[in-house]
Amino acid sequence: MIKRFTLLSLALFAASAAQASEATTTKGDPAKGQAIASTVCVACHGADGNSPVAANPKLAGQIPEYLAKQLHNFQGVGGKQPERVNAVMNGMAAALSEDDIKNVAAWFGSQKQVPDTAKNPKSVDAGQKLWRAGDLKKGIPACAGCHGPAGAGLPIQYPRLAGQWGDYIEVQLKAFRAGERENDLNKVMRTIALKMTDAEVKAVADYAAGLR
Repeated sequence: MIKRFTLLSLALFAASAAQASEATTTKGDPAKGQAIASTVCVACHGADGNSPVAANPKLAGQIPEYLAKQLHNFQGVGGKQPERVNAVMNGMAAALSEDDIKNVAAWFGSQKQVPDTAKNPKSVDAGQKLWRAGDLKKGIPACAGCHGPAGAGLPIQYPRLAGQWGDYIEVQLKAFRAGERENDLNKVMRTIALKMTDAEVKAVADYAAGLR
C-alpha cells in the first residue's frame, strides 16, 4: 500500500514537472483584459472575477497561467472538440485571440478575491485531514502537495482553490470522477477523484473554500 502511495506521489511530481516545462508565460495587459471582462465575462464571472453564484467559478486572484490554460482548453483546434467541453464557455472562448486570453487572464489574476467560507463545521476535520495528509490506505495524496498548504496553488500550473466556491469545487471533483472533465495532465485528478466518496469530496471542497 505504501509503495502504491509513493508511486502516486512520484506520478504527481512527474506531472508537475511536465506541466512546468510546457507552461507558457502569461504576461498580458490587465487594462486590455478589463475591457474583455466587462463585456464578455461579466454576466457569469463578474467584472472583477468575483462571480455572484457558485455555479460559476471565482476568477479573481486566480493564477493567470492556469486561467490561460483553461481558456485554451475550452477552444476547439482545427475543428476538433475542445479538450474541456462546456457549451457556454466553448462559445465564449472561441472568439478569443492569444492576446485576448493573456490579457483577460492577467486582469482576473490581478483582482482581489472575495472568498467563500466553509459552511459545514461537522466535516472540517475530515476535510482538513485530506487536504493536509491525504489518505494513505486509499492512495489519496494530500491536496496541499499540489495546491499548497493554504490553497494558493503550487506550482503555478495548479489552480488556487482557497476561497473558491465550495460547491463549484465539489462539482468539478465529481466531474473528474465521472470522466466528464478530462483536461487534467496524465489523468491525475481523475485518478484521485475516483478514490473519493461523496462525503470526502464535499468535506475537502468545503475546507478549501475556507482557506485563506
